[in-house]
Amino acid sequence: MDTKAVFAAVYSVCEENAAFFSGGAKGSQGDAACRLVEAMKLIQEHARSLEPVISGFAAVYHHFDFDPHIPANGYRSLVKVVRCCLLHIIHKGRYITTSRRSIFFRVAHNAGEMEAYCNALCQLRALLYLAQRMLHDNSHGNLFFHDESGLSESFVREYASMHKGCFYGRCLGFQFTPAIRPCLQTIAIGLVAFGENYRRHQSGIGVAASSLFNSGKYAIDPELRGAEYDRITQNLDVHFWKTFWNVTETEVLSSLASMTSTQVKVNRALSVPSVPFDLPLAANHRASVTIAPPSAHIGTAPVQMRLISYDLREGQDSETLLSLCRSEGGAISLSLGLKTKRLPSSPCLLIHFHGGGFVAQTSKSHEPYLKSWSQDLGVPILSVDYSLAPEAPFPRALEECFYAYCWALRNHHLLGWTGEKVCLAGDSAGGNLSITTSMRAAAFGVRMPDGIVAAYPATLLTAYASPSRLLTLMDPLLPLTVLSRCLSAYAGNEPQTEKQVAKVSTLSLVRRDTALMLRDFRQGASNWIQSLLDPNRASASPSTVRKSISEASICSPHADPPVPTEPSEFLSRKLSVKSQTCQDLGSHNNAIPHCTPLFFLTKDGDTSMSSDLSSLAIPPPDTGEEGSQLEHRREFPLGFEPLRSEQLTEMKVESSPVVKDPFCSPLLAPDSMLKGLPPIHIVACALDPMLDDSVMFAKRLRNIDQPVTLCVVDDLPHGFLSLSQLSKETREAASVCAERIRAVFTQDTPPEPRKHRKLERTDRGKSVLHFTEEGKEKE
Repeated sequence: MDTKAVFAAVYSVCEENAAFFSGGAKGSQGDAACRLVEAMKLIQEHARSLEPVISGFAAVYHHFDFDPHIPANGYRSLVKVVRCCLLHIIHKGRYITTSRRSIFFRVAHNAGEMEAYCNALCQLRALLYLAQRMLHDNSHGNLFFHDESGLSESFVREYASMHKGCFYGRCLGFQFTPAIRPCLQTIAIGLVAFGENYRRHQSGIGVAASSLFNSGKYAIDPELRGAEYDRITQNLDVHFWKTFWNVTETEVLSSLASMTSTQVKVNRALSVPSVPFDLPLAANHRASVTIAPPSAHIGTAPVQMRLISYDLREGQDSETLLSLCRSEGGAISLSLGLKTKRLPSSPCLLIHFHGGGFVAQTSKSHEPYLKSWSQDLGVPILSVDYSLAPEAPFPRALEECFYAYCWALRNHHLLGWTGEKVCLAGDSAGGNLSITTSMRAAAFGVRMPDGIVAAYPATLLTAYASPSRLLTLMDPLLPLTVLSRCLSAYAGNEPQTEKQVAKVSTLSLVRRDTALMLRDFRQGASNWIQSLLDPNRASASPSTVRKSISEASICSPHADPPVPTEPSEFLSRKLSVKSQTCQDLGSHNNAIPHCTPLFFLTKDGDTSMSSDLSSLAIPPPDTGEEGSQLEHRREFPLGFEPLRSEQLTEMKVESSPVVKDPFCSPLLAPDSMLKGLPPIHIVACALDPMLDDSVMFAKRLRNIDQPVTLCVVDDLPHGFLSLSQLSKETREAASVCAERIRAVFTQDTPPEPRKHRKLERTDRGKSVLHFTEEGKEKE
């Protein structure tokens, strides 16, 4: 991409419109014109500061790629998002230029649009400064800061105070393909409407009705939606996200999804009793190992699964399998009375682990693309409904997934499978479980799967900072607060039961809303008075945003001594016999040094790379004189401060040793545990906050000569498989995963992804500038 051409276009369009609207109109149109001019000037200021930074990143971010043919890492993603924001500004500015003399032109509306993108550009500027800090500490191809203190804790503090509502209003999903933006807006509107009524009613019908009634105001007022989205993601606990994400599990929505998805002959929910059984060893079939039933945390219980098959195959209608079926209250998918043609058993089986942050969803949420895969691949699919956190934290899910894998190997005749080839697949949390299940199979010495397909997997569950994780500031599906709560729940640091909330009467709701209104009024009056007293305070920012806060509250802990943290609940409580099974995951786990960053690349960087990084990287902030109370460290250059939220996010860096267990964070596993794994095919998203997890894990495997491929899809959010029925782009991305699975079964090299792709589009679906990955501009 020609960076100079993009910035020149920004300067030109802003300068022209600022000159036009500086004519001095009066009334409301004049006030809106002043707002528009102020936004244009501020955009120019941000762009002038960003241009050398973007050019600097363009010169160094190739050092962090997996290989020259796959240009993807968190630094590239940040630069791409900034460029996308600039292209949106160019598009909006050109629209204003061509329409500003029309009688239908609304100055106030367009001023609001430019202010929204101006605020987004300001926050992106702050993220690039933080990324420059990471360049200083993460050299030689490493993407993660190697500790939870210092830079990682600094990022969490900055995230807690930075304003995020601008990314959830008018700019919602601007970085993604235009086809997916309506879906993201619908999700955002539904989330804030659902969050407003959460806990108000005891019945789900009442919450749904109130949410539908209140959703209109968030659809027509993007600023209100952004502010409410920011508030919800900051304050609500993991139980809210479990409830909201499981909305697709309701009978109405699941029935609608079932009608619009591929029709299959077999779709049965299974409940497999947890009983021990023997399985032969891979190295010596005469010897066997006993597979114990899952027992961590919640005791022995049946393991839930779902068998999906496009065709009815031998064994899938056997009495033994039918005795394991559990009722879901819906229609029976297996139509035996119609004498369906029975095909021979398939030589291949796909075992699937669903995503959902370890806390939500089931195989039913992922049925649409699983049915399509079953038809396209012609194989049966066994999807595991593992127990969810926080009620069943680590290692319960891993135990159940491993048990289901071994059960499938032993009972292949019931699944319409000959037992020849098996592939593990999963997305997000399911990708993590696909990898760790294979690691546990290696530890037990049983047969390994023939391959693994992991879509945007979570391979590192610690709070380590990375450039792609900076994207959590703007991601509508994976904010950092939501991500941290899900990972804490899986680690056992979240309460297992939700706090009971008493029923609220209508009068109390009125009193509460009145109190909130008065509080907001007092805050607004206070901000107005402070703006008069402080001439440096920007008047163009919304009332929910302030330009500066006490530097003492956001000072960098980069050079501070480590603050002792309170022992977590997971460590303080006595381990029961059921929870001690995590100690059986590998006796060598305790030999891993607590502070040793096992996943970091140890090869020496060349001189040119070091010189390139040193020219762009920002060193840690100056600590000043020891004991000085007047000098506070700054995270950003002098003269710049990002927009700040009035309400700080309650976040803390978790330091539980559970998240550093190799079976929890496979990126931290030693080489001895990764060697011998089957071929792993990773499908990642270029704009995913977990992109660096995939890139670094692929590098780890390549460095120890493990077979691995990495494919990165563009312009799609984390969780695109769950959205695979909504757009052409998501369907194509889901087909990429299916091709990887097919490659496992055929033992072929997966096809290379397309190298020429449109990276930047406007929010109206019309392209302004098209850029290929080789950097050539097209008209």
